[in-house]
Amino acid sequence: MNDPDLNDPAPADPHTPGPLPVADVAALGEQVLAEVGTAVVGMRDALQVALATILAGGHVLFEDVPGLGKTLAARSLAAALGLDFARLQCTPDLLPADITGSSVFDPATRTFEFRPGPVFTGLFLADEINRTAPKTQSALLEAMAERQVSIEGTSRPLPRPFHVLATSNPVEYEGTYPLPEAQLDRFMVRLAVGYPDATQEAEVLNRRLARRQEAAPVGQVVDPTTVLAMQAGTEAVPVDPDVVRYCVDLAAATRGHTALEVGASPRGSQNLVLLARAVAVLDGRDYVLPEDVKRVAVAVLAHRITLTPTAWASATRPQDVVTDLLHTVPTPTTVRNA
Repeated sequence: MNDPDLNDPAPADPHTPGPLPVADVAALGEQVLAEVGTAVVGMRDALQVALATILAGGHVLFEDVPGLGKTLAARSLAAALGLDFARLQCTPDLLPADITGSSVFDPATRTFEFRPGPVFTGLFLADEINRTAPKTQSALLEAMAERQVSIEGTSRPLPRPFHVLATSNPVEYEGTYPLPEAQLDRFMVRLAVGYPDATQEAEVLNRRLARRQEAAPVGQVVDPTTVLAMQAGTEAVPVDPDVVRYCVDLAAATRGHTALEVGASPRGSQNLVLLARAVAVLDGRDYVLPEDVKRVAVAVLAHRITLTPTAWASATRPQDVVTDLLHTVPTPTTVRNA
């Protein structure tokens, strides 16, 4: 049986606003990034990919060491997009109901009243998601895939738009629970921020001293309705068949690579073309180039592949495999939409 979320078009939603022109989406995207840049230093590329992921309807996993500003970046992005923001610090004793909510008995009315959890928001930040148990991690699967949660036999829709940003610490293993492959596959991208250079780090300190408070205020640029219109505008952009086939070839190449036990699924190739299109739109183009695919290929594919024991023992990284494929899989030489 075919997976409906891969093969069947989503039904039209009468409440979805009309698509914005590409030029407007690009202009608003630049304003959002500029506003976020007033609080966040040295993360322009990662933030642009994160914003493109939101325009493509996906979720983001930031995997890097603590203290690099990942939480600040998520909070600032939510503020600039006008989305309600909820942050949940993941811990080993966290329960699924702490994410989704639960029914509480009201003695006054002698009835159970549902109290929504923090997942009922526009941008949900699961901080250090690998610190909570798999049972609790899985509470996000339905929310990420279907934009709803099922509680006590009742399905409750989440706000629109709804996106998950999660952080994960790759250097600590004691007391952590690595995300299973099924959960990793729900994230459109996995991003690494990296350490700032000396100039950027000095800028972080100087900004903190100048504002004389911990909080870094970020102004609102758009609202949720405009975000939906930006997403609709991105969806309206066609993709050349050669670029589509290039995404398929890259994903297929992972399935036969000698260093890999498991390659990327069709969801990987689908996310690759969707994110490449969103990156093109943020650049102000209504067509997608192979270079857009190459720009996001590592972020989209590296967390969807599994190394063989031999490759792992030889210190091969999934990112290295994807980079190698970008040099070996033939690149389309003509793009008709361009």
